[in-house]
Amino acid sequence: MKELAAGGVPVTVTCRVLKLARQPYYRWLDAPVTGAEFEEAYRASALFVAHRDDPEFGYRFLADEVRSTGAMIADRTAWRICRDNRWWSVFGKKRGRAKKAGPPVHDDLVNRTFTATGPNRLWLTDITEHATGEGKLYLCAVKEVFSNRIVGYSIDAQMKSRLAVTALDNAVARRQDVAGCIVHSDRGSQDGFN
Repeated sequence: MKELAAGGVPVTVTCRVLKLARQPYYRWLDAPVTGAEFEEAYRASALFVAHRDDPEFGYRFLADEVRSTGAMIADRTAWRICRDNRWWSVFGKKRGRAKKAGPPVHDDLVNRTFTATGPNRLWLTDITEHATGEGKLYLCAVKEVFSNRIVGYSIDAQMKSRLAVTALDNAVARRQDVAGCIVHSDRGSQDGFN
């Protein structure tokens, strides 16, 4: 606005075009940085210096360091400033999502030997993701090892355990006599049959 005013455009016109009130602009012109903003910047600067000197310190120790210089800062304020600027202790918790435990690990009944001596003795299953113009589709297929054919499958827009269960139900309905059949899969999050 200063540049426009220097160029001959009145502040009133500029404020009207930008749909701003004139009083807050003039108030800001008199004191562009409030006392609270200045104090916050001073605290952040002091915390940054303390963090740079001792990156293993958490926010409480950083607040203690700042207080030892004579500045007043609450632990909660130090925590908020550190959080906003991502100043974490190098020994702190790892940030991010914790990995959920998967299904229990079962014995490998095929011992990595993917051959079968007869039909319906060994089935292999896996889930694949396919990108389409309308989003992702997931396919779970059940392969019968002896005949090397797909005996069951399921397709869905969501990768949930139901996808694998439906593919297995489909294969059982198609082959019927499957007593003693071993179903083997990688240890994915959905297909929990090994």
